[in-house]
Amino acid sequence: MGRLGAGPRLAAGVSGGAHSLALALLAQRWARERGGDLLALIVDHGLRAESAAEARHVAGLLAGRGIAARILALGLAPGTRLQERARAARFAALAEAAARDGRPWLLLGHHRADQAETLLFRALRGSGPDGLAAMAGARDAGAVLVLRPLLGVAPDALEAVVAAAGLAPVRDPSNRDPRFARIRLRDALGDPGGTGPGIAALAAAAGAFAARRGRVQAAMAERLALAAEIRPEGFAWIDPAALGRDGTAVAALAWLAARIGGAAWRPAPDRAAALLAAGQGTLAGAWLRPAAGGRWLLARDPGAIGPPVEAIHGAVWDGRFRLAGPGRAGFGLGALGAERVAGDARLPASVRRALPAIRAPNGVLAAVPSLLYPSREACAPFATVFAPRLAGGEFSVGPFKGGQPDLMCNREGREEYPSGMETDTRT
Repeated sequence: MGRLGAGPRLAAGVSGGAHSLALALLAQRWARERGGDLLALIVDHGLRAESAAEARHVAGLLAGRGIAARILALGLAPGTRLQERARAARFAALAEAAARDGRPWLLLGHHRADQAETLLFRALRGSGPDGLAAMAGARDAGAVLVLRPLLGVAPDALEAVVAAAGLAPVRDPSNRDPRFARIRLRDALGDPGGTGPGIAALAAAAGAFAARRGRVQAAMAERLALAAEIRPEGFAWIDPAALGRDGTAVAALAWLAARIGGAAWRPAPDRAAALLAAGQGTLAGAWLRPAAGGRWLLARDPGAIGPPVEAIHGAVWDGRFRLAGPGRAGFGLGALGAERVAGDARLPASVRRALPAIRAPNGVLAAVPSLLYPSREACAPFATVFAPRLAGGEFSVGPFKGGQPDLMCNREGREEYPSGMETDTRT
């Protein structure tokens, strides 16, 4: 758990299964010993008729142990990609609820067997070293820091914690359904308790790959701090000499392009290498070109900007900007485009066109928050934050000059199970 200081305010995702119940029991004791507390967050997807009653039952179990709980009702609509949508909605709800309650640490109950299954699944899919690092023990998700303190713990040990507390966990039948890849892998491993040498070896391998990933990320962070200045208007200045031409430079440019372009995944290394060699071009929704003073400008590709969205609190536009102010129903959040306003002359034209702008229901430009146009007071309800999209639909503010970037998510190293792998919509 690291050193979180005195009085840590924790949040934890709790489904009612044995592993998340154990997480709640252990985290509550840990926090209270340090003068803090825990809030259990129970997500009700609304996918089964009994889900609401189950959520209330879990809240009652926790209340009996003195653990505050809050139920988050999602009401997902049935349809295609249901499990994938459920995962994304669940994480977004957990992170938002934790941040809203002033709890910067969100705990999840993944354990040693989950880690082993993740590594094995990714190996079977041909993932590279980043993917084989499996799930990270700590990950910056913007508003919260996601912590997985039980990755080294066998599930049998967690079952014992719950049994000792006299609690009866909720059992999801999907966790025994062989139609799902995760269950077939678990059966193939033949170690549901996670105490055998096979699970231990796979988890250790994931740890070794994670250590390698950490070294790579540290090198990228150091290079980015020297070579890149990411601006809150959603673009970056790059010093090509400081960036270099080696593998670290390729990885750093891929990371930057994904953030500036609002891409969900980091582009392939060969495409990033080609862009680095050319010194100009487009990649992952970003546009690189030479600029004055020997610098490179990396901006949003104007031809790939997303459509407007309603300007309400929490709205995300173009995979890059989140509306942090209260917003206003009926108003739109979209690109400024070719319209000129006071104060925009200091920005390159491509950056101006991609700035977030607020328009009234009749289409009239109401505000450009990045430029405080027409006034600070007019922009206050529409304050926007440059929060580039990360894997799985999560968001994190990018690194500014001299900052430590969030390098945890990419195509191979996504934190959640791939589609079809994670099937328990409550865990």
